[in-house]
Amino acid sequence: MAETAKAAPARGRRTRGKGSESKGSESTTAAAPPKVPAEDAETLVGYYRQMLLIRRFEERAARAYTEAKIGGYCHLNLGEEATVVGLMAALRPDDYLFTNYREHGYAIAKGIGADRVMAELYGRSTGVSKGWGGSMHLFDSEARLLGGYGIVGGQLPLATGAALAVSYKGGDEVVMCQMGDGTAAIGAFHESLNIAALWDLPIVFVVINNGLGMGTTVEKSSAEPELYKRGAAYRMESARVDGADVVAVRDAARTAVERARAESKPYLLETLSPRLKGHSVVDPARYRTREEKDALKAADPLAKMALDLEEAGILSHEDRDRLDAEVTAEVDEAAKFADESPEPDISTLFDYTYATPVPGDLHRFPADPVFRS
Repeated sequence: MAETAKAAPARGRRTRGKGSESKGSESTTAAAPPKVPAEDAETLVGYYRQMLLIRRFEERAARAYTEAKIGGYCHLNLGEEATVVGLMAALRPDDYLFTNYREHGYAIAKGIGADRVMAELYGRSTGVSKGWGGSMHLFDSEARLLGGYGIVGGQLPLATGAALAVSYKGGDEVVMCQMGDGTAAIGAFHESLNIAALWDLPIVFVVINNGLGMGTTVEKSSAEPELYKRGAAYRMESARVDGADVVAVRDAARTAVERARAESKPYLLETLSPRLKGHSVVDPARYRTREEKDALKAADPLAKMALDLEEAGILSHEDRDRLDAEVTAEVDEAAKFADESPEPDISTLFDYTYATPVPGDLHRFPADPVFRS
């Protein structure tokens, strides 16, 4: 395994009061502690299996999209599996997660069945959002996955509000808010980080830096391409970690989550996690050169972890084949479940517009009269 990465401890805590001068923590690049001990073999194999499940799920989703079984937009986690699994390994089951539209893997790693996730992609009533959300709007209150947001940065203010609610109620849950690198340039990013720092909210903001905001590189779109450094503007502890190393991501995320939980302090974590394919399933990624595509393929985190585990004597080639067969069968069953599930009844279209009844809530369908006699 590659060496893990962990954020440096805070250099100071903010003080408040008349005449006091605040001292905030500094942005740091994550340092590398010793390698994972051999006794963690079962954990490592578990991480590998989760990564493999997400990979096979996303490949099947891409296929289903070409078969017109999935409609609308569809963004995949291909190449980001180590980041996804590492981040989710740092959370407790009762911690909250807000994501952007590239969230299939997060839902699976948060404990939601692949069958229910696939059914949602197919727009079926057995899906996590009853078939009305689709790929970009996965939601499960029991798993505490509170979206799936299609608007860039739309999840940040809501996640910050959830962290305020946790703080207000005196709970010890943590909110994790995932986003892409392009989100770090919009107003909601800065507003949310500012409020979280001012009010000492238990939230971890995670920037998944895959190097491209759709087709534009971070270097060409950001005056400060090392995005974790933006936390310094809000005196917020921050770190950057290799998103291709699941253990490094887990350890860095644990540092961030435990700081948020124990000290009620926000944290900004950046993971370097190049995606293997285009922005969405319909993007051929022609903005990448052949050399870039070859380099991405050579750095595939799933293949690298498989090789590391084999060289460490933890996972044989036969074990890998067995796991692949198990996972492929699980994904096949998920696709079969989605195929055989019913579509939502049109009468349920407005059932989830509001969480509670609202006077005057309109349930008018197209071509319905405005006024009924």
